[in-house]
Amino acid sequence: MRPAAYAEINLDAARHNLLKVRSCVPQAKVMAVIKANAYGHGLLRMAEAFDGADAFAVARVDEGVRLRKAGITNRIAVLQGFTHAEELQCLIDYQLEAIAHSYPQLELIESWQGQESLAIWLKIDTGMNRLGFKTKDVSLVHQRLKQCEIIKKPINLITHLASADDKTNAFTTQQIKLFNDVAAVFEGERSIANSAGILAWQDAISDWVRPGIMLYGISPFPDSTASKLGLEPVMSLHSKLIAVKPVEKGESVGYGNSWVCDKTTTLGVVAIGYGDGYPRHAKQGTPVLLNGQRVPLIGRVSMDMITVDLTTQPDAKPGDKVTLWGDGLAVEEIAECADTIPYTLVCGVTQRVWFVETSALLTQEENTYK
Repeated sequence: MRPAAYAEINLDAARHNLLKVRSCVPQAKVMAVIKANAYGHGLLRMAEAFDGADAFAVARVDEGVRLRKAGITNRIAVLQGFTHAEELQCLIDYQLEAIAHSYPQLELIESWQGQESLAIWLKIDTGMNRLGFKTKDVSLVHQRLKQCEIIKKPINLITHLASADDKTNAFTTQQIKLFNDVAAVFEGERSIANSAGILAWQDAISDWVRPGIMLYGISPFPDSTASKLGLEPVMSLHSKLIAVKPVEKGESVGYGNSWVCDKTTTLGVVAIGYGDGYPRHAKQGTPVLLNGQRVPLIGRVSMDMITVDLTTQPDAKPGDKVTLWGDGLAVEEIAECADTIPYTLVCGVTQRVWFVETSALLTQEENTYK
């Protein structure tokens, strides 16, 4: 039985977005970021869709192990590196590349016994002040790592941009210069640019780029949408209308009596709520597509349902298709209506929502719920 709430994952759009990245950085290698279950789109599904990438990046060791067990052979970098010996052993066993960012990691590497080898990326903290070694310490850390037989040479270098989504923020220029100044004396590959860096900061493009959100057809900039950037949305969230009813003037709708009819209104109930990942704090008037036409959200978002004003859709009936974001309704717009960012919406779709893959490359039978 198919549930009312489902998410379509357009694999053709995903491939298009990867090609868009390639067109922006023709001389660089692409490390596709598929952490956090590929931003909610499905880790293995998106690894297969992005198989043309030169490497993948995940956040945690277990994500990399899962990819290897599924037969993924691309290079895989683990952005959070490792915190204990068991994780380090997994990195070695599954040939995952670690981000080295702390002294406890360095000490564990130095004490490691064995003939195995490990590729690492030395993370330089250029101002994000999250993970990474301060620039004044990089030379000594690099020297210590070079002396470790376990470490493959040369050692690669990486940093992360803090404000690249703000095209006017000079801090990004400072970070890029600081990284390049520190890295200039070392061999090895370099990586700076995330999605915003790729699209807005030419100087951030080095040997490797690390696109994340743009691969999923979402703009990294708060003042733009994916379509303006030539990207195509990969996820579309849908449900259906399950009830239509009149509500009299003066009656309230939903929890807290937060919306009161100023006239007799035809109300529609949609089978989706925050239990499915629809944002709890979506404001009154947030647009919803009903049969391709916009209708406004009214009342509070519930766990399993939302209510919409059907005044402009007098022929609406139970069973009609509803789109919450995706086809014709940018997820960036919904995020703004909920005072959040698109990342939280796509990452927050819950397990009870069914996912269906769509692609011109799939047969009719393969375009099915998974």
